[in-house]
Amino acid sequence: MKSYEVNFDGLVGPTHNYGGLSYGNVASQSNSQQSSNPKEAALQGLAKMKALMDMGFQQGVLAPQERPDVAALRRLGFAGSDAQVIQQAAKEAMPLLVASCSASSMWVANAATVSPSADTADGRVHFTAANLNCKYHRSIEHPTTSRVLGAMFANPQHFAHHAALPAVAQFGDEGAANHTRFCRAYGEAGVEFFVFGRSAFDTRYPAPQKYPARQTLEASQAVARLHGLREEGVVYAQQNPSVIDQGVFHNDVIAVGNGEVLFYHEDAFLETDNMLAELSSKLAKVGGKFQSVCVPRSAVTVDDAVRSYLFNSQLLSRPDGSMLLIVPEECRGNERVWQYLQGLTGAGGVIREVKVFDLKQSMQNGGGPACLRLRVALNETELAAVNPGVIMTAPLYDSLTQWVERHYRDRMTENDLADPQLLLECRGALDELTQILKLGAVYPFQIN
Repeated sequence: MKSYEVNFDGLVGPTHNYGGLSYGNVASQSNSQQSSNPKEAALQGLAKMKALMDMGFQQGVLAPQERPDVAALRRLGFAGSDAQVIQQAAKEAMPLLVASCSASSMWVANAATVSPSADTADGRVHFTAANLNCKYHRSIEHPTTSRVLGAMFANPQHFAHHAALPAVAQFGDEGAANHTRFCRAYGEAGVEFFVFGRSAFDTRYPAPQKYPARQTLEASQAVARLHGLREEGVVYAQQNPSVIDQGVFHNDVIAVGNGEVLFYHEDAFLETDNMLAELSSKLAKVGGKFQSVCVPRSAVTVDDAVRSYLFNSQLLSRPDGSMLLIVPEECRGNERVWQYLQGLTGAGGVIREVKVFDLKQSMQNGGGPACLRLRVALNETELAAVNPGVIMTAPLYDSLTQWVERHYRDRMTENDLADPQLLLECRGALDELTQILKLGAVYPFQIN
């Protein structure tokens, strides 16, 4: 039976703005308060999806969230009609209104952790929505995320869905941005790689001093238990606290894995040699041959990696066994990073080609190509059970492009977020989107 890695990219929402909400994310903070372009952002994301589909990769779409989140503002004490809630929040607590308008759900690498059926005890694909409790504007995402994933992967014979972990700091969970999987083939048993920033209960593990470590060891272990993963099929590794303090807020800012390959920075992890040995040993037991590609700090600094998002790239397998690296335009703009990439592809290793994409709107808010996609390994039976409305095709690309052109503004500032009309625009757009993607009622305004 054939198996595939399907990339489900997040569709950028109509309220895409630069609120500077993500402490520890250098790009998010440095571009705070700048004017954004939601229409351009959505079209840039769609162009990447279409390009990967045209290259022969399986590609899907994950819908954005309803914003502003008026229900969240009501829970914080704002009252009256929807318009009055927005106006009151804008007048009395603008930062809360900005948080309730965030389009951060576009970065679906944080939506959930996914384990394929070849790894799980019950032979189903398991999804656990991430609680994202480190940041308020993201902590409000998981209820809708769960409904959307449930509408996409609805067949209980093949798919199992778990609620987000308890929304407390000890179980901070940031989803697939701190998780990857190594395997010989997508349909075969593999080794799931969980990366954490700190331990909530074990003081032997160090922690960063400046920026928060968003993923805990305990959260990663809980997800592995929920998914029914075997101990011999799991490896836990700790991020280097010093790189978190340099702006590496998720592991996918400093490392990316695919198939049998880990592409990582020299300073990414603690106890790197032990971790690599464990990955190699466990992958060998399921028939795989682990390979690591280490980028030395002498060639690319951590600062270079953070500014260019070299590692927040997509590492994709081609039919001939070689790999393609999808990077943002910012990599070409960094002399050291671009020089390194030229040498990498010319060295005859497994990574043979680099393709560059313009994702400036997302990059300025702190998310690159890998942030924009949730990877789901599926065999052909499971792929056939996925809601076909969310699988990218040329007609769907055309429909979504026209939908964006109709509904999205081409400029968004903080003042625009205070416009009650924006909520109506967003709801109208999303109501139409659920029909295009055949999702049914997944948004609060459709359910309540």
